[in-house]
Amino acid sequence: MADQTFVGIDVARDHLDVGLYPTGKPWRVPHTAPGIAALTAQLQALRPTRIVLEASGGWELPLLAALGSAELPVVAVNPRQVRDFAKARGTLAKTDRLDAQVLAHFAAAVQPALRPLPTAATQALAALVSRRRQLLDMLVAEQNRTSTAPPAIRTDIQTHIAWLRQRLTGLDQQLAATLRASPLWRSQEDLLRSVPGIGPVASVTLLAQLPELGTLDRKQIAALVGVAPLNRDSGTRRGQRSIWGGRASVRSALYMAALVGIRHNPVLRAFYARLLAAGKPKKVALTACMRKLLVICNALLKHGTRWVPPTPLSP
Repeated sequence: MADQTFVGIDVARDHLDVGLYPTGKPWRVPHTAPGIAALTAQLQALRPTRIVLEASGGWELPLLAALGSAELPVVAVNPRQVRDFAKARGTLAKTDRLDAQVLAHFAAAVQPALRPLPTAATQALAALVSRRRQLLDMLVAEQNRTSTAPPAIRTDIQTHIAWLRQRLTGLDQQLAATLRASPLWRSQEDLLRSVPGIGPVASVTLLAQLPELGTLDRKQIAALVGVAPLNRDSGTRRGQRSIWGGRASVRSALYMAALVGIRHNPVLRAFYARLLAAGKPKKVALTACMRKLLVICNALLKHGTRWVPPTPLSP
C-alpha cells in the first residue's frame, strides 16, 4: 500500500476539504464549478486508488458526477460508518480538515466497493420521488389536524389538503411521463410491474432510489436496502436477529408492496402462511416477504425476464 494514495473529501456548502493517506498535507478548494474542475484535474494527476466522500444530503452530487465522469474511483459512504471508524481510531474531535483525513484513512483501511453512480436522469427521477413522499407526508399531517382544528382554520386546512392532492396527481403524471420517455426505464418498469404487489409507486421508487437493482446478488441487494436480518450473538447468547440501516425510502415502498403481495401474489402468500405456521410473528414474516419481493425484482432485472406465476401441481 506504500505506493498507493487514498483520498478523502469532506463536502461542505462553501468548500471542499481534501485529505490524503498515507502522506500528504490536506488542502481546501471552493465548492464551486471552477473549484470542482480544478480538484478533478489534480486528482487525475494524482491517480488515487480510492476516493471517499460522505453522502451529505445532496451537496455531494455535483462532485460525484464530476469525478465519476472523469473515471476516477469515487464512492459515497454512509456518514455513520465513517464516524464509527473515527471513534475506533481514537479521533474524537471533529473539524472539516480532520474529517477529510479520517475519510482518507477509511478509504485505505476499508476500501469500500465502487458502485455505479446514478446518472443525471436517475437523480432527477429520485428528486421527483422524494418530493412525492414529502407532499404525502404533508397531506397526512394536514388530514390528522382536521379533526381537532378549530372552525376558524379548518377551511384553510381543507383548502391546503385539496391543493396537496392536486399536486400529488400532477406529480404522479410527471413521474409516469418521465418513465415512458426512457426506453430502458419503460422496459424495466414493465418487468417490475409484472410482479403482483409491485405497483406504480413501488416500481418508480426502486428504479429511482435503487439503481443497483439487477447488478448485485441477492445477499448484497438485501443488505444494501436494509432487509437482511443481522445477528445479535455473543458467546453462548443467541440474540434476536433484526434489520438495521439501509435505504428507508425503498423499505417503505417494499413494505406497502409486501402488504399487497401477501394477498395477491401466490408465492408471497404461501411463503407468508408458511412462516406464520412456523410460529413467526407477523412483523417478522412480513419483513421476510419484503426481502423475498426485493430478491425477485433483482433477479427479473438481472436476467431481463418477466415474472411467471408458479404452475399448480397436478393432483
